Amino acid sequence: MSLTAFAPAKVNLYLHVGPPAANGFHPVSSLMVFADVGDVVAVQPSEALDFEITGPFGLALWDDPNNLVMRAAHDLMRHVGGPQPPFRLILDKQLPVAAGLGGGSADAGATLRLLRDALGLAVQDEVLTAIAGQIGSDGPACLWARPVIGEGRGDRLFEAPALPPLDAVLVNPGVASPTGPVYAAYDAAGCPGGADRPWLPDAFEDVVEVAAVLAGCRNDLEAPAVALTPIIGEVLETLRDEPETLLARMSGSGATCFALCAGDIEAEGLAERLQSMRPKWWVRRCRLG
Repeated sequence: MSLTAFAPAKVNLYLHVGPPAANGFHPVSSLMVFADVGDVVAVQPSEALDFEITGPFGLALWDDPNNLVMRAAHDLMRHVGGPQPPFRLILDKQLPVAAGLGGGSADAGATLRLLRDALGLAVQDEVLTAIAGQIGSDGPACLWARPVIGEGRGDRLFEAPALPPLDAVLVNPGVASPTGPVYAAYDAAGCPGGADRPWLPDAFEDVVEVAAVLAGCRNDLEAPAVALTPIIGEVLETLRDEPETLLARMSGSGATCFALCAGDIEAEGLAERLQSMRPKWWVRRCRLG
């Protein structure tokens, strides 16, 4: 029963946000892709249900009563019903917390996939998707970690355009950017954006075209996040000043930002220079897809 599952970072290449609906949720339109960096969830046999957190960002979640890994496990076990062998879940937390990377939803999704395989549960994909959607609006997208356009609350998924490999650099300045306050600041500013889906081709030829098309899109949460946490603006200015950057934008509600680069060599050079310039920032070269 000892297995592991990867929980990749989610990146919003654009994020258009409308004013809150009657149910209080903001409609969105977002092209979501996933990185080859992320957390890892493991399951092992145990005498009793147990949970452990390791990794450089594990302490940030140690006392979190709303840990999404255990919530996913409990929700799945509740759906399955009947006795199941006890197990220990281990979360290796490599992604910053409250970072706009969908880390909690990705961890929950990895947990659902992992437990279905480890315990041999006869649970259909549609059921896992429904459980993930109850955990978070981006839960269904993060469960399967494939490029998608998310609309509604982010849980209505549509096929994304065909994308080339996207070499990128992720940068987090080491601060949290909780979603609630960012949305509240967006509301206070009058919700100046909108949940419009931009024109996108059926397939992108290369990363230069991706950057050119996405330059006409937005992250509507970027301005309120920068107003609340000015260092996010410093990250964006730094990325946009670097020669390797084709496009720089914030992901989700921040504080992580990304830079699209022409290729792996450019992304590596940018990442190494940023790590030298800003040793306290979390910087990761990655490939998105």
